Amino acid sequence: MNTTDDIRLLYCTCPDTETAQKIARALVESKQAACVNIVPGLRSIYHWKGEVQEDAECLLLIKTQAPRVTSVTESILSLHPYELPEVIAVPVIAGYAPYLDWVRDNST
Repeated sequence: MNTTDDIRLLYCTCPDTETAQKIARALVESKQAACVNIVPGLRSIYHWKGEVQEDAECLLLIKTQAPRVTSVTESILSLHPYELPEVIAVPVIAGYAPYLDWVRDNST
């Protein structure tokens, strides 16, 4: 299968590397995600409860299949300390076919 209709990339911000590692490891160990990259050094500026906030965060880049998005989201919500965690899934529109096959094989 060379199409990418079934592959998703999820974004999730975390307050620190410890939280990011805990979530990433849980997702990969349970095979809900084939791979999770942790990108440290993020600076987020956002509105929250009527005020502009600014915080250091880490970004998770989560590679999985479309049918896993709900379970990945549920796992994130169960492990995440934020009241309202960012979980955004976007479709992958192109990619290296052998890599996409690897994502499929490792997010079962």
